[in-house]
Amino acid sequence: MSVAGTYEFAVNTPMGAQSGTMTVVPDASGTAFTGTIEGSLGHIEVEDGTIVGDTLSWSMRMSSPMPMGLDCEAVVSGDTVEGTVRAGIFGTMSLTGRKIA
Repeated sequence: MSVAGTYEFAVNTPMGAQSGTMTVVPDASGTAFTGTIEGSLGHIEVEDGTIVGDTLSWSMRMSSPMPMGLDCEAVVSGDTVEGTVRAGIFGTMSLTGRKIA
């Protein structure tokens, strides 16, 4: 199963649910990916994206509402995705979503 595509997602944060879309573009080897996140907090580039089976892992650096590094992991199962976002002192938050393209 290919994890390539666009996903609609929501993350439960201390500021309430944050939603957006994430684009996953695997490299030729299928073990890494690039992509972008577009959401209520703006545009964020995926960093260090890796693919192991149906699991995606990546980092991102948000700038709003405060600069912060985030470490993310999600498992793709058919058209659904579930995972976590680790946000430093704010702890770990759940991520859910679905493939839309």
